[in-house]
Amino acid sequence: MESIVKNREVVLVSYFEGGPVTEHHLTIRETQMDINGCKEGEVAVQNLWIAVDPYIRWLMESPDRSIYFQNYELNQPITSDVVGKVVASAYLGLEVGDMVTGIYQVSEYSIVAGSSLKKLDTRFVKPSYYLGPLGMGGLTAWLGMVLIGNPKPGEEVFVSAAAGAVGLLAAQLAKSKGCRVVGSVGSEEKVKVLREEFGLDDAFNYKSETDWNAALSKYFPRGIDIYFDNVGGGMLEAALNHMKMNARISLCGMISQYNMKDWKESYGVKNLMNLLLKCAKMQGFLVTEYWNYRDEFMEEVRGYMKEGKIKYREDVKQGLDSFCEALNAVYSGGNIGKAIVQVRHP
Repeated sequence: MESIVKNREVVLVSYFEGGPVTEHHLTIRETQMDINGCKEGEVAVQNLWIAVDPYIRWLMESPDRSIYFQNYELNQPITSDVVGKVVASAYLGLEVGDMVTGIYQVSEYSIVAGSSLKKLDTRFVKPSYYLGPLGMGGLTAWLGMVLIGNPKPGEEVFVSAAAGAVGLLAAQLAKSKGCRVVGSVGSEEKVKVLREEFGLDDAFNYKSETDWNAALSKYFPRGIDIYFDNVGGGMLEAALNHMKMNARISLCGMISQYNMKDWKESYGVKNLMNLLLKCAKMQGFLVTEYWNYRDEFMEEVRGYMKEGKIKYREDVKQGLDSFCEALNAVYSGGNIGKAIVQVRHP
């Protein structure tokens, strides 16, 4: 490979203020990179797959709207979870040809600190799965369902956005623990996929069954033990009306509220008294606060995948030019499974 390579990177040129993400927000910048220009401790990576997650759009907003993470800077490349192949190394722990993952700039090539990367074992799974079931999304699902939800055989589990990257894995983790699992999704196609391909006990289309209280009474006549919440708003309120004694609610995301320009406009849940009356627990969490569980999670989920207890889907778009399309699809519910941009074939 030549030392000087053409490189393309996704750059934030305008803060996001609403509507779909377009080229007015994210643009492709062409540069050159000397892949043999690594300083001591650095590696050059040819990026192959890039994760597309809802939080990316948060980080595209003005810094004065930053909630927890540091927002992206204007005229700088954005970052995400990436899987790539080492093409040059000045770091003792990694060699040319190693497959790695880390959080760094969205581009075709990157030079990053070797210590920030994790070398991947690709003998049993696709490398891109380290962005999904074995990556940050997988850890998120495991934390919310296994660590916080603590499912027990025979319990009743409800997962919203159950065909998404996190919901799909959370639902299957509950099934692997012997629970009865029902998911809510946004299309009849997804209902069919969850029932027939991923083995959920049932699923419903929240866009056609619009009385969510009635829907949950129908699908959970005995009540809900665990609610894995990806959407917030009215669905969370409906779930609170159906919780059993000592129920657990795992607050993973609230995508129904992410389009609000002002957090004061967010949906106000009115029935929190149910938490008190049912001795229930509701807990939010951020995956970045639980990295110490990564090895435990990886061992358990990799084992389930080897046994065929967990299946997975990827929704793959081709090339960096498709990044905006992939991000918008995550917010419109257009994906089943993990949204990924494939930069190039390995």
